[in-house]
Amino acid sequence: MGERRLNKAVGTVEDDFALRIVSDVVLKLWDSVDELTRLRPAHTPYYHVTIFGSARIQDNTPSYEAVKQLASQLAAMGCRIVTGGGPGLMQAANEGARQGAPDNLDASVGIRIDLDFEQNVNDYVGRTFEHKTFFSRLHHFVQRSNAFIVTPGGIGTLLELSMVWQLLQVRKLYGTPLILVGEMWHELVDWADHYMVDSGAGLASPVDMEIPVVVDTIEDAVQLIREHHAKWLAEGQMLDADDSEDDE
Repeated sequence: MGERRLNKAVGTVEDDFALRIVSDVVLKLWDSVDELTRLRPAHTPYYHVTIFGSARIQDNTPSYEAVKQLASQLAAMGCRIVTGGGPGLMQAANEGARQGAPDNLDASVGIRIDLDFEQNVNDYVGRTFEHKTFFSRLHHFVQRSNAFIVTPGGIGTLLELSMVWQLLQVRKLYGTPLILVGEMWHELVDWADHYMVDSGAGLASPVDMEIPVVVDTIEDAVQLIREHHAKWLAEGQMLDADDSEDDE
């Protein structure tokens, strides 16, 4: 008799029609979220750097200490550090943020995901956000960040890197540094260049390979952020000056 049959006796609908209603509502919610994200100001109040990296690397290792120092230097510069809020290099970055800005809890941010095997936010997060899905969490990283630094990591880190790379490629993000630290990312970009561009398959453009900037040391990453942060500060001062003129 059709999928849209209403059972008047109990006030229910058939399963496939109910599923369609739920799907339509979810899509409308996503449309609303997309509209709300357009409200992001042209110049954010604070400069946020998201640091992606492995949850599996233990403390007191060279990689952990390097990421901690990276975050510490950036926080001391005035940046707010954003991570996934978990263990490993995420914890290293949050610990470094607390070290670099000990009097500012908001300098160390964790955007968490609800996972059975990764329940607790690390002890160095000052401000926490919780998400139920990877999709909303990834969207939150993008909305909150003025720059991204990718340190050694696994499949999850690769997902985050690929998402930001693709958004920059299609210009859904503008003027946002994507900095990759370490040899493994050199090899990844070389692989992408070889198979997507040099092979002649036309899977990507040469300019797409210039989006991620691969560096060897945290000092190189800090310098790139320092330069971008200075431009961000100058833009904010120009906007403030324009607002003052408008008020006169």
